[in-house]
Amino acid sequence: MKVALVHDYLTQYGGAERVLEAFCEIYPDAPIYTLLYDEKLVREKFPGRKVYASFLQNVPFARKRHRSFLVLMPLAIEQFDLSGYDLVISDTASYAKGVITLPSTKHICYCHTPTRYAWDDSHKYIRDFPFPGFIKKFIPYFMTYIRTWDFQASQRPDFYLANSNFVAQRLEKYYKQKAEVAHPPVDISKFYISKDQGKAGEYFLMVGRLLSYKKFDLAISAFSKTGLPLKVVGDGPERKKLEKIAGKNVEFFGALSDDELRGYYQKAKALIFPQEEDFGIVPLEAMACGRPVIAYRAGGAKETVVEGVTGIFYDSQTEDAIIDAVERFKKMHFDSKLIREHSLKFSKDIFKEKIKKIINEHRF
Repeated sequence: MKVALVHDYLTQYGGAERVLEAFCEIYPDAPIYTLLYDEKLVREKFPGRKVYASFLQNVPFARKRHRSFLVLMPLAIEQFDLSGYDLVISDTASYAKGVITLPSTKHICYCHTPTRYAWDDSHKYIRDFPFPGFIKKFIPYFMTYIRTWDFQASQRPDFYLANSNFVAQRLEKYYKQKAEVAHPPVDISKFYISKDQGKAGEYFLMVGRLLSYKKFDLAISAFSKTGLPLKVVGDGPERKKLEKIAGKNVEFFGALSDDELRGYYQKAKALIFPQEEDFGIVPLEAMACGRPVIAYRAGGAKETVVEGVTGIFYDSQTEDAIIDAVERFKKMHFDSKLIREHSLKFSKDIFKEKIKKIINEHRF
């Protein structure tokens, strides 16, 4: 059986790319088709893998400013010729599901989310779009085109997998598609409890891309008020803004390797997770290191955090709610081994076995 993997873009390394890595391990000979890719990232994370990019790869600035080229992406994804494959697996949060396949080719879509800026985040996307006001006036018309194409493209896969129940509900609402849930994998070989667990509890920690929807600003403001130590790992367009509002007790470390990140997880009192994510792999990485999570009660966190066992929740995205949650947390005790044990349910091996079982059951 000839298999092809399709991914939106390989220009950064995050949760979606970790899922793609697992698919690559299941199908070691499958090439990757993607709109755009970073050569250094591919060499490091997908060595020896054949990667085919769309014509956008040769468009100036497209790799660094891909959101400026959204209107071309439906055309670009449809240009891939996948007629030589028996099975196509698209790993997507936007365009990869739109590839065109033969009637005899089976297409499984692993969906991280319906395209957010086309649906539930569309109004916010227009407000935040980094272009002059006169250009923004035309964006709603462009978004109607994207929504129309996105819905049509969503009808092309033969079978859907969702990364969470939260996403499965949104797939049914926006795409009228039912999906089986296969939670993304956490690499428990890279994230584990420190042998010197006595050093845990030096600070609180946030990890992730510094984007506005992640609400890191609320947590940074809350911790700046309390004076409690907070470390922020990750980079992104919001970094300068966040550094300006941060107190002296807040430190920024930029993007780190998995080995470096593991050390920060292991020594943290708890991970602060203030955003609503479709799933969210970061809480599970922290749990794999035996550390509890203080999370906003929404999205995928409700499927991974067990209240009172692996962490606690708070119910509103406000500074006061975060401060209150931290105060509650300080009075509680958590068992690192139980937290780690819970994370093992989301291991890469379990994910890969589930994917193989689904493919065999449906005779793909």
